[in-house]
Amino acid sequence: MSFELILSLLSFSFSMTITPGPNNVMMTASGVNFGYRRTIPHILGIVFGFPAMIVLIGLGLGGLFNTFPAVHHILKYVGAGYLLYLAFRIATFSGFDKKGISNNPFTFWQAVIFQWFNPKAWVIAVGAIATFTSVGRNVFFEVLLIALVFCIVCFPCVSFWAFLGTNIRRLLTNDIYRKIFNISMAGLLVLSLLPVFL
Repeated sequence: MSFELILSLLSFSFSMTITPGPNNVMMTASGVNFGYRRTIPHILGIVFGFPAMIVLIGLGLGGLFNTFPAVHHILKYVGAGYLLYLAFRIATFSGFDKKGISNNPFTFWQAVIFQWFNPKAWVIAVGAIATFTSVGRNVFFEVLLIALVFCIVCFPCVSFWAFLGTNIRRLLTNDIYRKIFNISMAGLLVLSLLPVFL
């Protein structure tokens, strides 16, 4: 891969990772509800889970979906259902259950698995592989390079959204304001599903 293509890949990965989508909406909501430190496992799950997804798609999972498109459609709609469930959880988040025990943020593995249900992640992964790999060349190396670039770029981008949420948290000291914020974040998460159904 040429230096110019690597710069283009860096620009692509930054613009795709910093813009709003399911991961960044959830980062902001997690920052508000749990703070940055408790959101770190979620951040790391995205940072390592999304590049792993790129590698698996780039090395053959895409062929499986071409052979069996029903598998892809099932995964897409299960993922959309899961995002709706997460939107409901965010909208109804109260901070503490009746015993006073805090609800928990996403774990590392939940965030890794979530990438497979994230429609924006699919679009980015397939787009990156189609755009930045060459036919007949060392596709394995190119796919690994794409994954590495996303791994490097993801951390500051998703951290930005978690920090944003953490700073918004200071403004949302009133339970009513926090509830309005959570419902707004849930609404944005639902809106991110529109491309799946259109």
